[in-house]
Amino acid sequence: MEHIFELQTRTYQLRADCLRATSAAGSGHPTSCLSAADIVAALFFHSMRFDPSDYENPNNDRFILSKGHAAPLLYAAWKQFGKVTDQELMHLRSFNSSLEGHPTARFHYAEAATGSLGQGLSIGVGMALAARLTFGSAHQTQLPRTFVLLGDSEMTEGSNWEAFELAAHYHLTNLIALVDVNRLGQRGETLEGHDLSRLHQKCAAFGWHTVEVDGHDLNALVKVLDAVLAKPKSPIAILAKTIKGYGLDADIENKNGFHGKALSPEKLPFFMTKLAERFPQEAQEIAKNQLLAPPVNPPLRLAHHNYLIPTAHTECFGLCQNVSKCKLHPISTRKAYGEALTTLGAQNPHILSLDAEVKNSTYAELFETAFPERFFECFIAEQNMIGMAIGLTKRGWIPFTSTFGAFMTRAFDQIRMAGVGRVPLRLVGSHAGVSIGQDGPSQMALEDMAMIRTVPESIILYPCDAVSTAACVELMANYTHGISYLRTTREETPLVYQELSHEVRPLMVSVLTPVKMYRTREAEEVPHTFSIGNCCTLRASDKDCCCVVAAGITVFEALKAYEYLKKQNIFIRIIDCYSVKPLPLAQLEEAVKTCHGRLVTVEDHYYAGGLGESIIAGLAQRDTTILTKTESLSVTQLPRSGSREELFAFEGIDAAAIIAAVTRCCKKLI
Repeated sequence: MEHIFELQTRTYQLRADCLRATSAAGSGHPTSCLSAADIVAALFFHSMRFDPSDYENPNNDRFILSKGHAAPLLYAAWKQFGKVTDQELMHLRSFNSSLEGHPTARFHYAEAATGSLGQGLSIGVGMALAARLTFGSAHQTQLPRTFVLLGDSEMTEGSNWEAFELAAHYHLTNLIALVDVNRLGQRGETLEGHDLSRLHQKCAAFGWHTVEVDGHDLNALVKVLDAVLAKPKSPIAILAKTIKGYGLDADIENKNGFHGKALSPEKLPFFMTKLAERFPQEAQEIAKNQLLAPPVNPPLRLAHHNYLIPTAHTECFGLCQNVSKCKLHPISTRKAYGEALTTLGAQNPHILSLDAEVKNSTYAELFETAFPERFFECFIAEQNMIGMAIGLTKRGWIPFTSTFGAFMTRAFDQIRMAGVGRVPLRLVGSHAGVSIGQDGPSQMALEDMAMIRTVPESIILYPCDAVSTAACVELMANYTHGISYLRTTREETPLVYQELSHEVRPLMVSVLTPVKMYRTREAEEVPHTFSIGNCCTLRASDKDCCCVVAAGITVFEALKAYEYLKKQNIFIRIIDCYSVKPLPLAQLEEAVKTCHGRLVTVEDHYYAGGLGESIIAGLAQRDTTILTKTESLSVTQLPRSGSREELFAFEGIDAAAIIAAVTRCCKKLI
């Protein structure tokens, strides 16, 4: 009982701090914090095994606050461990504070950026898998646990049920979901209200060990946690019946209309008195004795696999000679991705592959064949797959996550939140553009570059052949500042670049280290260094009248146009802009100036947010006088099924369209 009273006292302090902090901020969600305070106290101060002074210790249990609007509760818990000062807590939501309205990467003790609901459990699936990868299945009952606190409102999100299903499929016994069932959402009652039986049936139907508990009875919470964590045989769901605003006046407690409303500084003393009257013994204990840092359950010291435990800054070995096997004959860039990733996987045991049931199309199956224990089938559940990748990456692994680029769009919210959390996801979208042909518009990625361009610190790489694909895969593996996206195409393509294999050696590369490869420029071998924010000039002369910039599949259309115009004694500069973001604006500016300000861009993507729009805008920002004549060829009509040649002609992005655009730009010279 002494221990329970200590937990009750600490819970009282959590509630008081949440009220004080949100009142000082003038905004926040205090009632949502108060409903979950007992749950957080039971976890942090009783059940979790972790070392607060060694937060990155891989043996630590992990806590994910999926209901991110209860962020003050997370900050208040870490305050009791001495990691947040009272002064810092009172600057909640202020501009220079790391204690933001919802958790972000700026707060060191937040496992993930949350607040867009329905994402925390998927991240938890990734973290639970990471523990198994790190320590092996032999320690199944002793693995570090991942606890995810969800709100009942977010239980209507489909992404949660994707996570429920896959967690059961992979038997993640070290994953515990706790649902704060406080009945009220933002605008009224939730779908199930306080009918826990319906939630219970759902969770149990997905194969989870599900229990119900009074979320304000710390003695009951402790007993339930002790029982379910003793010998888990499946993922665990704890449904805690709670009251929104628990501990406040009856006019607020369990009443609609108080979501996201902080108490005014004038009313705060009144409600602090009400809170003390509700919990008199705890309030007296706080007033009488200073609340010291709580005792902790030290993490278990498990032996890990015979390689170094990964960290967030793990780097990859560079590609070595055996990757050149994928360049001896023309293959698709999607297949080149699979072969390059497999080569990387042989050199770095932290490389993983996640795929959404299209592994035979993305060629992730090549990695699976070589390293089945590091391949995870995520099925047709892209949102959960991206969340899993976030969790794995946050725990130091290096997953490459692949599906059709068109289907990556349905997980954009997860991608956006990964950007907020500064998680270096490696995403690969295959079957880009209308070039896929007969499958039709539903399968064509035509918005994907625009989508990823909007994410801060993201990069987009769009290679045209097998050699440049291998280089881009390596660049992605070592990019740790944000999300990287590789765009690959379906059909086989010729080789534009050629590697001099005797120049390539295995090496350890660091972040942003360029990848040295070689290209063929007509009959002459000229070296090119692949790097983020770079491009390659494929054809050039001192007679060039126009600069044609392409990426990916349209590079070959540009080269066809070059050969045709060359026979007419018309010369154009051809640039492969494989780095779509960041753009190589300095190189492009120089090239366009050399070509008298005439520019033609061509891409298998919609114009909005695509290559042409971004280049024109970027050059105009540098100097409004650079461009004298521009043509942007892109997908402008709703595509349909057909051959690649028919669709390229229909959209006006084939060699004939490039020739016509060059002719219009250079009509005074031709």
